[in-house]
Amino acid sequence: MASRDNQAERREHVGGRPTGRGSGVSAVAEGYTGGAVDDIEIERTLVRCEQALQDGGRPALDRLGFWKAVGAVKRDRGLIYRYCERIARIDREAFVRGVPIALPAAVGVVLDTAGALVGLALVAAAPGLPDALGTALPWTELAYLAGALALIGTTHGLAHWVAGTLMGIRFTHWYSRPPLSPQPGFKTDYASYLRAPARSRAWMHAAGAIVTKILPFAVAALAAARGAEAWAVGSLLALGVLQLFTDVLISTKASDWKKFAREMRFAR
Repeated sequence: MASRDNQAERREHVGGRPTGRGSGVSAVAEGYTGGAVDDIEIERTLVRCEQALQDGGRPALDRLGFWKAVGAVKRDRGLIYRYCERIARIDREAFVRGVPIALPAAVGVVLDTAGALVGLALVAAAPGLPDALGTALPWTELAYLAGALALIGTTHGLAHWVAGTLMGIRFTHWYSRPPLSPQPGFKTDYASYLRAPARSRAWMHAAGAIVTKILPFAVAALAAARGAEAWAVGSLLALGVLQLFTDVLISTKASDWKKFAREMRFAR
């Protein structure tokens, strides 16, 4: 679920360990130039980003070094508390300018919850649909498939929201970027995100992927136990396997699992 700025965040690769403050370098980040980022450079980078936003338009924060500076800040709890609110303001303003559809996070929670309830209702009602609608179409099997798709589409973001909320991470918006990234997602409040422990940030990213990978197999097992046709059970299993492949091939390089690995490196 990405603007150039969010794509830059996903590309961010941070390595090394914090050095002592006596060295004059409070954090080390690898990425755009591979060099060290000190407090002065962080300050200069944030000023450049703030000025670019004041000038209007949609500045490319990655080109201004914003995400490299954020990676350096993550290495030092003192810098996190010094800069988190400022980083959040820059991130939020760039996000609002770059996303075509954005609603308050609370609205998104209501909409996703409603969609998930529809999915659950379809799965629960599936065995009785032929009696209600006739047998011209395989209503039971179609309901299992539709219910699984509804649950996958809605619980991914909800899982991020639930896990993040439990870990102290707040969310500001529910958004979508059609046509290339239509699946809605939740935008984190970056100040609370930075203040959360790195492991908490990592598991927040993983939560959506974990839930949506379990769902097709769970619905397939339920459908099989209730006597659904083999083609529907097989389709659900194939959907689950397909999602596992996409996680390995895509998510580890550009989405949730990449972010999980990135934040776990900060936890070391």
